[in-house]
Order: sequence, then C-alpha cells, then structure tokens
Amino acid sequence: MFTDIAGYTSLSQTDEPGALRLLEEQESLVRPILELHRGRQVKSMGDGLLIEFSNALDAVECAVDLQRHVHERNAREGRRPLRLRVGIHLGDVQGFGGDILGDAVNIASRVEPLAEPGGICLSEPVYVQVRNKVEYPLESLGPKELKGVREPMVVYRVTLPWTAGEAPASTSNLPRIAVLPLANISPDPRDEYFADGLTEELVTVLSQIKGLRVISRTSVNQYKGTTKSVAQIGHELGADSVLEGSVRKAGDQLRIAVQLIDTRSDEHRWAQTYDRKLENVFAIQAEVAERTAGALKVELLRSEREAIREKPTTSLAAYESYLRGIRADQALLDSSSSPEALDREAEQHFRMAIREDPQFSAAYSSLASHLIGVLGTTRPAKEVLPEVRALVAKALELNANSSEAHLALANLLMQGDLDWTRAESEFQQAIALNPSDSQARFWYAYLLGVLQRFDEARKQYLASVEMDPLWLLPRANLAAMALDVGDPESCIAEYRKLSERFSYSTWVFGALAWAYAVAGRRDDALRALEPLAQAQDLTTRSWRAGVLAVLGQPAEGRALLSDWEGGRLKEYFPPLYAAMLYSIWGEKDRALALLERDCREGDRVLWNLYQLVQFDSIRDDPRFVALLRELRLPITLRRPRWASPYHS
Repeated sequence: MFTDIAGYTSLSQTDEPGALRLLEEQESLVRPILELHRGRQVKSMGDGLLIEFSNALDAVECAVDLQRHVHERNAREGRRPLRLRVGIHLGDVQGFGGDILGDAVNIASRVEPLAEPGGICLSEPVYVQVRNKVEYPLESLGPKELKGVREPMVVYRVTLPWTAGEAPASTSNLPRIAVLPLANISPDPRDEYFADGLTEELVTVLSQIKGLRVISRTSVNQYKGTTKSVAQIGHELGADSVLEGSVRKAGDQLRIAVQLIDTRSDEHRWAQTYDRKLENVFAIQAEVAERTAGALKVELLRSEREAIREKPTTSLAAYESYLRGIRADQALLDSSSSPEALDREAEQHFRMAIREDPQFSAAYSSLASHLIGVLGTTRPAKEVLPEVRALVAKALELNANSSEAHLALANLLMQGDLDWTRAESEFQQAIALNPSDSQARFWYAYLLGVLQRFDEARKQYLASVEMDPLWLLPRANLAAMALDVGDPESCIAEYRKLSERFSYSTWVFGALAWAYAVAGRRDDALRALEPLAQAQDLTTRSWRAGVLAVLGQPAEGRALLSDWEGGRLKEYFPPLYAAMLYSIWGEKDRALALLERDCREGDRVLWNLYQLVQFDSIRDDPRFVALLRELRLPITLRRPRWASPYHS
C-alpha cells in the first residue's frame, strides 16, 4: 500500500512549517491504525508511506479505516485539511534489509495517484481477493496505462460514503476550474437574476477553452452563499482553481469584481474590478476568460479567442431576458420550488429574448432544450416537437459551431425522431465543441444505455460526474444501470448513499423503493416509500403506485388509472405509465394496446423504458417484440426476468 498527501508539494513551498505539521499528523494517525490491521510501515518517502500486509483484505480494511479517521479529523473546524490518496496492489516482493523490492511495489506506486484526494484505488488482483468481503462498493475505473507496466491494468475505486459528493479521479491532466456563484451587491435585490445568469455565462465562455475543464453549473450553484473555504470547495469539486466575485448593477452602470484563487495554496492568481457600462458586459466576460487562461498557462487558439470575444447578442434587453430564463431553468432542479411555475417562467423569458433579438442563437437553443425536457412527460410530444424542430434549425443556422445547438439537435434526434445513429453523431459533436459540458456527456451516456452499450455508457456518466460532481442524475443513472445488468443489490447500495447525500430529492427515495421492490425486499421498499406517503403530485403518485404494484398492492395504481380514464387528472399523464401498470398486473392486452397506440400516434417513449421489469410479463409477446423492432431497439436483455406476484 502506498499513501500520499495530496497538494503537499505546493503547500511545502508556501507554508513549510504547516506542511511539516501535516506530516507529523499523518504519522500519528497511521501508526495505531496499522497496528490494528496488522500492517507494517516499510518506509516513508517525503510525504508518502510504503506499507505491507500479509493479505489483501487487511490492507483494504486498513485503508478504509485510515480514510475514515482522516475524514473525521478534517470535519473538526479550524484545521488545515489532510487529504490522503491510497493505492493498493497485490504481488510478490523481496526483502532487502528493512526494505521491500519488486514489480508489486512499483505497480502499487502507480495505482496510488489514480485515487482522488480522500480516496482509495485498488489494482485488479486486489479486487479479485476482496470484492465480496468489504462493506463499500468497488467501482471500476476501467483499464489504465501505468508507467513502467507493459499492459493496461483495470483499476477499482472504493466508493466511500463521505466522498459520495466528490468527483472521481480526473480523466485528464488539464486545469480544473470552478466558477462560484457571483454575489449580487446591487441596490435592487431583484437584480440577483443578473448575477446568477452572469455566473452561468462565465461558465459557458470558459468552457469554450479546450485547455480547461470547467465544473458545470449544477454543482457550483450549491455553493451560493456558502461559508466554506476555497480549499474545501476545491477538494469537494476536484478543482485546482476557483473564480469568485461580485456584481453590482445600477441603471446602465456595472461593477464586476472577480478573483482567481488557487485552491491548494489559497493564493490569488489574479484579481480585477471592472467599472463599465452595462453594454460592455460581453467584453468583460471575454477579458476574464483570457486572463484566466493566461494565469493557468493555457494557450488560446485563434478560433477560441474569436469565439470568446464574439457577442452573443446586440440587444441588452434580449440578454437580460435570456439571463432570467437561465435562472428559472436552473431553479427547476430545486425540489423546493414550484416546477410548473418555473417551467412557464423559463419558457416565457426565452421567448422574450427571441422577440427582442431574432438573431440570438443561444436563446433558440435554450428554449429548444427546455421544451425537449418536458417532451412526453408533462406535455404530449406531438404538441412540442414541431416547434422544437424549428428552434433547433434556427439556432444552428445562426451559429453552426454552438455546442448547445448541437446538444439540442442530438436530444431531438434521440427523443423525438428515435434516430440513434444521427443522435450519437450529434452528441459527439457537442462534446467535441465543449468537452466540459456535463449535460452532453450525460445524455450521450443515456443513449448508450438505451442501446445496452453499458460499458461505454458508464464511461460517459463518469465523465459527467467529473464535470458536475454534485449533480444527482448521472450518479443515479450509474446506480440504475446495475438493475439493467441484473445486480439489484449494487443498485440499492448506491441509491442508499444517494438518499443520504441528496436527501432533499423525493425522486431518490422513489428510486430506492423501486430497487428494493425489484430485489424482493418488501419491508425495505415500504420504509423507503415513507417520505413520499403524503405527496399528491402526479410524479410521486406514479412512483408510489408502481412500487406498490410490484409489491402486489394494486389499489393505489387502480385509483390513479381511474382518475386518468375519468379525466380527473389536471396534469398530463403519459399513456405509457398506464401501460406499465397494466403490464405489472398481467393485463397484457390492455398494456399492449396502449403501447401500440402510443407508438402509432402518441409520445413513442417506450424506447426510454423498455428495459424495465414492468414489461417482463409481455416481453416475449410478438406484439411487444414487433414494437422494439420498429423502434430499432435490442430485443434481448442482460438481466434475468422478474417474477411478478400477479402471475406465474
């Protein structure tokens, strides 16, 4: 086992006494834990330790115990964080005095840097020995090229509960930057939309620089008004630098103060205050991006410099409406807000931006993506698709190099046209234009999962998590893929962690209850449903009805379908949801008739859910197989069939 203190070299250059104190603390923490787990410290190498054990399980349990103690130590206020990386490999060694030598030692030293700060990575030989013996999930990071090792080696990450909100090991050596929400210090507090929107715009502008990796908005928005230190934020997001500041808007005058801070040393890379007229906001964004790139020693290509300096719109009124739309769209992710009101608000502001400037490409892309988000869920697809097609075409006509426009087209091709080949090409184009776009990677992963290319999907989900470490959806979909390959217990373990980390989300509890139900863990499923017991919104009622139906309790589902068929539901209820309930109950003809009608004249969203256990009762029916063939979907599954309580 190798350990290493993350950021130690940088710290020793700026605060040598503090760095030495961390070394002493590491020694005092490690010594008793090693004794407990029968480990032997072979030697120390600067800020790293080489440790040997007689078996792999002792090594892994020692590493988990060590990281737990370090986490508890860091949680105490007023202390400089100690962030350890741990790498473990299994193999033969040869004693040489008090030292040990051999390939196993070299490989362990190459595995350790792959761990995130606070994390543990294992080589495949260790994984084979401990995979059914440790309490935490082991997540494959795929084959890794290790210096001095001829063949790539699969490396695994121990998923620790206190790192559930942190980024996995970075897949690139490019500088990682987080743009924290700009503080609104304007005389009018209603101008907060401007600060929020400007934060998002800075993320977008910086993302056009291929030499940077920019943390996405979903994660950085969670630090609005935070009192956490820059070092802690950098640790949680896996960011090398943060850009923070404030905005003051008064009439047509604008003051923007920004500073770029190194998260390891807490030193300012640069700081600047801009006092300009509002019409100069785009020039300020460009200058911030160029100075940031320069401070991080990233050379700008000519095309990148031109893209950064290009004005997205000539109308300030359009730009302000666009910023208001972005703020409402982002707030839709907050479960404490009213989704219906925010849905309408975002749409209205994007439409206003287009009316103010019909040449504003980003407004067309944002409105198209917003409407695609409600496709076949809160509104019928046939009502939305014609306008989405026109919006996407216009966005691309105005800016053929817009990653947002290509992402909107990709989602249109996937969700509206079910054209998997062209959709994949457009997702790849969106990612090529903006490698930091977590949403492009998320939706590309979604497409790959639909086509049952799970290994490829996993890589894209992990990349999405890396770009957006605190965004729930890619983590949740990674967990859900375990059900698709027949491993409900792994899915449950991941959802349990997510329910602790994202306790505000009713969706997570519904997903956890569903996983318990599929695994046959009835009591656990009912307990997981308890937070949803009183909610009467249609989404939660549907979750609850589906889980209870799987558990052999059809009453709530029957009541829901009675309201739907009787026209008593005020919200849009996709017919596919009714088909799922009928399929669970074994009412095959009713389920198939709804699916056929939906594919013929409705939302055609079977592509999205066809792998779920709800359809196992009709999976072999020629009519269901014909629907899958028509939608150009795989007709086989990677998991075992589900045993329904309604039929043998």
